[in-house]
Amino acid sequence: MSSLETDKLTTACELDQNLELLRQTYLFSGIPLETLKVFAYLCSREKFKEGEYLLRQGEDDGQAFYIISGKAVLEREEGGLTREIRQCREGEFLGGLSLMGSMQRLFSLKAVSETSCLVLAREKFARTLAQFHDLMPSLFKALVGGVDGWEKNFLSSQMEHRDECLQQLGVSLL
Repeated sequence: MSSLETDKLTTACELDQNLELLRQTYLFSGIPLETLKVFAYLCSREKFKEGEYLLRQGEDDGQAFYIISGKAVLEREEGGLTREIRQCREGEFLGGLSLMGSMQRLFSLKAVSETSCLVLAREKFARTLAQFHDLMPSLFKALVGGVDGWEKNFLSSQMEHRDECLQQLGVSLL
């Protein structure tokens, strides 16, 4: 097999893998297959070494990440101190809202081991939406479901601090 044939096979396999990974995310799970193939094609794969940042607090990088392998830690800096929020692992999709519009990151995400990610940039996402504008209802439905699910999970996991949390919550009220 020639190197050109090997490259084509590798690209086809990676495209199929990207497609399957996107299907597992809340944002892309309800999108028609043909359109999902376009998004899968537009994704890139990036590797981050231990200690490298996938995203940084305060920046507007306009990217969403699906962690294929490895681990990363979500951090927040306040008053000169950096606090670990939680560990992020294989199978997590992060940053979907940043595809929808400009927003500064509220957290940093740092690789704690070699981490491989599927990455989609806002510009590519927006160009695809311009071609497939009928996707907007599906995407909004997915975002609403994601926010609703997050808030329900948060409330159920914070029973002992519920009164304090309820004073600050209401993401689903936006």
